[in-house]
Amino acid sequence: MQRIIVYMLFIFTMAKYSFGSGQTEPEYVLKAADDHELSYPTTQGLVYMAELLHRWTGGRIRVQVYPSAQLGSEKETIRKTQQGLIDINRVNVNPVTQIAPVLKVFSLPYIFVSEEHLHKVVDGPIGVKLLGELTEYGLVGLGYYDSGQRSFYNSLRPVRSPEDLKGMRIRVQKAEIMGDIVSALGAEPFPMAFEEVYTGLQTGAIHGAENNFPSWITKGHYEVARYYTVDAHVRTPEIILFSKKIWEEINETDRKLILRAAAESVPYQRKLWREHVQQAIAKAEEAGTMIIRDIDLEPFRKATSIVYEKHGKGLEDYIESIREAVQ
Repeated sequence: MQRIIVYMLFIFTMAKYSFGSGQTEPEYVLKAADDHELSYPTTQGLVYMAELLHRWTGGRIRVQVYPSAQLGSEKETIRKTQQGLIDINRVNVNPVTQIAPVLKVFSLPYIFVSEEHLHKVVDGPIGVKLLGELTEYGLVGLGYYDSGQRSFYNSLRPVRSPEDLKGMRIRVQKAEIMGDIVSALGAEPFPMAFEEVYTGLQTGAIHGAENNFPSWITKGHYEVARYYTVDAHVRTPEIILFSKKIWEEINETDRKLILRAAAESVPYQRKLWREHVQQAIAKAEEAGTMIIRDIDLEPFRKATSIVYEKHGKGLEDYIESIREAVQ
């Protein structure tokens, strides 16, 4: 609530620059998109980035944050960012793999063993290099936010082995690799918009989905799918994108400010994310859900090795580097 109040005060303050308060008109007014609600950690990361740029430039650079998919779905906003219709865009890595296959390395099953392992990789040379690859696709990568681990939840039964997933229809993101992971584990992948998952679970159109703890809770999915298996099959990070078309119109000094603001928003967002996860787990446990942690991951890893054969081609060096980063 406090963050929302701060945000509203921030919007009010910036509004004065648009209605002739005697202040200099902003030189850049940048649109930033996020498909989550305003209070969500990723959206708040963008808000914090906006606040920093406003403070550092005296309002010369203004960022308008559009939450709750106001500017379109992730797939739509990625295309709009390439076109220069959206300046800043926070999306999950998975839909970006559809245009930048090199990022599939982050979506390979069980490649990250912990949150610490993920941070070490994305904040280090591997993550920086992959951000640089995005310019080929009309995008500039500014940094990575947290989205936690994605695990399976369903309405039928506890899942402790791949065999328990057989016969289930599992919602997946619209990314080929996610469908292949679910298929490798014996379930039927069912691409569906995130906004439709609750109804799908409620009606039986799908039996389950895979996502992080907060998404399971904040959208009410736990009410109709009470079994959550912490297998952490993927830990795909969120990514902050900037339109290359617009980036090339911005001077070098302001580019550095934008990069700095993005970098400083990362630890802020990750702190909010950790708090968000703990709150979600507490709410789930209070609601009487079943969170399954006592599982042997080796059969899951073995079953999904086929995904590496298909989606890991050409990424062998990245895969090796990520695995070595555990040490």
